[in-house]
Amino acid sequence: MQQVADIVIIGSGIGGSSLAYSLAGCGKRIVILERGEYLKDTPEARDDVAIFQKGFYRSTEEWLGTDGQSFLPGNYYYVGGNSKFFGAVMYRYRAEDFAPRQHMEGRSPGWPLSYADMEPWYERAEEIYSVRGTAEQDPTEPPRSHPYRFLAVPDEPAIAAVRQRLHKAGVHPASLPLAIDIEEWLRRAKTGWDAFPNTGRGKIDAEVGPLTSALAHPNVSVITGANAVRLETDPPGTKVTAAVFIKEGREQWIGAEIFAVAAGAVQSAALLLRSANDAHPRGLANSSDQVGRNFMNHNTTAMLTIDPRARNTAVYQKTLAFNDFYNKDPDSGFPLGNVQLLGHITGNILKAQTPTVPAWMAGLMARYAYGWFLTSEDLPNPESRVMVRDGKIVMHWVRSNMRAHETLIKRTRDVMRRAGFPIVLTRTFGRKTTSHQCGTARLGDDPKSSVVSLDCRAHDLDNLYVTDASVLPTSAAVNPALTIAALAIKAGHSIKARFDGRED
Repeated sequence: MQQVADIVIIGSGIGGSSLAYSLAGCGKRIVILERGEYLKDTPEARDDVAIFQKGFYRSTEEWLGTDGQSFLPGNYYYVGGNSKFFGAVMYRYRAEDFAPRQHMEGRSPGWPLSYADMEPWYERAEEIYSVRGTAEQDPTEPPRSHPYRFLAVPDEPAIAAVRQRLHKAGVHPASLPLAIDIEEWLRRAKTGWDAFPNTGRGKIDAEVGPLTSALAHPNVSVITGANAVRLETDPPGTKVTAAVFIKEGREQWIGAEIFAVAAGAVQSAALLLRSANDAHPRGLANSSDQVGRNFMNHNTTAMLTIDPRARNTAVYQKTLAFNDFYNKDPDSGFPLGNVQLLGHITGNILKAQTPTVPAWMAGLMARYAYGWFLTSEDLPNPESRVMVRDGKIVMHWVRSNMRAHETLIKRTRDVMRRAGFPIVLTRTFGRKTTSHQCGTARLGDDPKSSVVSLDCRAHDLDNLYVTDASVLPTSAAVNPALTIAALAIKAGHSIKARFDGRED
């Protein structure tokens, strides 16, 4: 079966949907290919046993580690992509993240763009995702042209008390920037949103925000259940001519003038590698041999702080963070990372993570527990990579900067003890956790060392763009969602300028 469009976007997650939003008003026929279907509202959507213990929404797709062991990566395939389950944190990278800087065990190369270059696009991304926040509390907050359009999501009483304890412990707790309409979210059920699927409009994910806006235009459409398997080019390999996808067991293709790959850092790299042909024997956009390389994933730890004297009555919990160690460790002077609340951990969620603990004990612990998420930067390394062997995705993640992460754990533990939490437990996530995957088609101005240009266009093919986390040159140490959206919107501006016949 054959179809034709002006612009084809592969993937409806944050990168793909934000690009569609940016382009929707141009009048060109835009078709989004999405592997998954629309997420339906069912009782399991707010059932912590179904989600966390039974894995109701978990994909059965397996990837292969270079150790030979298969694993479940935790990707979700729905309209809206992984953002349907994300924690809705929409940080701007800090200004320092765009410049080269030394870490405890390596150096971050920085970006070919500055924070000032990105700031207008951050503004537009915050608008379409209705980000709530405040800029006055966080000493690392980068300069802003305008304040947040919406007030920060309020602390619940138990969390307000924790905020005061952190103040007394000597750090600067700050409200998280969140894409959450809290009243709408709680109207469906009294749960947190972190890792819960969004089946309504309470979480402003890629579908609810930019995709809904884009689909209001008659020239934009989505084909669901469309698993893109390769891209085809003209014989000289100068441009992409078609996207080939499987739908309902049949191979179909769609031609277009412009193609954008936004399937996520791992899947996008795999698609480009699978699309190798005579003109591009190492894969599309890969004359630099950088497609799939420089995979980054953040170093992350879950921390549980327990105070038997202070019951946690929070429902959603996830409203504050602190970045006191983000840019500078007080002892070594090196950057360490971000500390933010997780969603409220119920007994059922805790039991899912610690199956040997009796259910009654997990429930008791959860009543007095506060969950935290600690994130440190993972540095780019060309040997850390995504590969395709016999059609199967193979991952080789080379961890980096772990001394800094271990120091962040120590500093945070000290803060929590000063804040009066007598019990502090930690669990560092393994190498096969892929929640913040990025870096496999890095952005740069040198075609010899990067995959796409500063407007996310492939150096090797004039009509191919990559607009997801693949292009991030560095991982920083905060959630990448807003930066992905900002880059995609920026790329859309460039594509529109191209259709208008003018230089961007």
